[in-house]
Amino acid sequence: MPASSSPETVLMWFRDDLRVADNPALALASADGRPLVALYLLDDETPEIRPLGGAARWWIHHALASLTQNLEARGSRLVQRRGPAEKVLPALAREVSATAVYWNRRYGAAAEVDARVRNILTSAGIHVESHKANLLFEPDEIVSSAGKPLQVYSAFWRAALGHSDPRPPLPAPARIPSADLPITSDNLDSLDLLPRSPDWAGGIRDAWQPGEAAAMNRLKTFVEDGLSGYAGDRDMPAVDGSSRLSPHLRFGEISPFQVWHAAAGKGKTAAKFLAEIGWREFSYHFLGQFPALAEKNLKPTFDIFPWAQPSKDILAAWQHGRTGYPIVDAGMRQLWQTGWMHNRVRMVVASFLTKHLLLDWRIGEAWFWDTLVDADPANNPVSWQWVAGSGADAQPYFRIFNPVLQGEKFDPDGAYVRAFVPEISGLPNRFIHKPWQASPVELRRAGIELGTTYPEPIVDHAAARKRALAAYERMRQAAAGS
Repeated sequence: MPASSSPETVLMWFRDDLRVADNPALALASADGRPLVALYLLDDETPEIRPLGGAARWWIHHALASLTQNLEARGSRLVQRRGPAEKVLPALAREVSATAVYWNRRYGAAAEVDARVRNILTSAGIHVESHKANLLFEPDEIVSSAGKPLQVYSAFWRAALGHSDPRPPLPAPARIPSADLPITSDNLDSLDLLPRSPDWAGGIRDAWQPGEAAAMNRLKTFVEDGLSGYAGDRDMPAVDGSSRLSPHLRFGEISPFQVWHAAAGKGKTAAKFLAEIGWREFSYHFLGQFPALAEKNLKPTFDIFPWAQPSKDILAAWQHGRTGYPIVDAGMRQLWQTGWMHNRVRMVVASFLTKHLLLDWRIGEAWFWDTLVDADPANNPVSWQWVAGSGADAQPYFRIFNPVLQGEKFDPDGAYVRAFVPEISGLPNRFIHKPWQASPVELRRAGIELGTTYPEPIVDHAAARKRALAAYERMRQAAAGS
């Protein structure tokens, strides 16, 4: 039976917006003092909603704990439930006699789910409001003069910068009136978001602090201490030169509006940083148009690309940082240990998988989805397709990163490699990115036995490059003849 309640009870549905500040749906839902029920719904059952990977589940457990504290400090509470949104949300709305439901918009396939939920609620006479909160520019706001999606990032970002300025951030509600109702809620631990057997999250715990307060502190520290050097430091993986805001943005512990207004107007370096926020916007621009980004090539020509069959041993070597190429191995181990990887190295390891190993980009995208704390439904597949060559405005397929040269250019003294591949740390700088070129004496001096303590390269760069270019040519010829 529905609980006895005021007819003006409203429901706030939290999703990828786990914050109280600059949350338009929450601000409007709580603005006029109506009793509010705040809900987080873990939906692992709706087919269009991609289940969270392991690292993201760890993050969201702690993000929900932080959100709970923030709501309780304002007189409210967070109801947690699990199940398909189309069943659970209307049932809760009936249970609390809600007259209105508020949420912030999602994009891609999730928006299709939201549309179905909206229809169910409005058919029951419940008012629904959705708001723009997690993008500066929604997918249909930035289009060509012909009204079509822009396919090139530079053109997209120029058009976005010529659009109206992003609105200023909204303050957090001082008080959120809570509905005084006996509403059951799943215990956070019962959502089973944390790894248990085994608990592999020790390195992630050491590297990150989820939550809205941590996100704001990270933004403040970056703007004060890191922004001025961002343009020069951002490509150097051994330097703490990136903002590390990506997981906070992914789960909405901070909004792009807060980031924009904290950094905008602080010179050319700030513009470079905000252009990275622009890439996130560009990725969602595509997700809004092509919901199957993680499954289908944006360039249909790549549907006939002759990907290699994945060998279990070869794939495991890439996944766990045992390829014999130190910059690749350092990146993959950083990912496994901390749930995050430096962006420059992400490009290198993705190029290595798709071009040196000739493995389908979807294999790498799925691994990142499971192991990244910032695994994002738009940014992750768009970036993988960019590297593979199958995406719009993609890196040309014939541009194949040389992992040795990439290491020597962006980690010249080997500090990044030494941090994550300690078994070769004794090598001199000139061999740290190509240990197979060191002499037997130098290898012994560094305590290295290639093939035992550290692997030989699993593929030769020159041969792999030749094979990748030949595969691209076969695809091109097949497409021309079809």
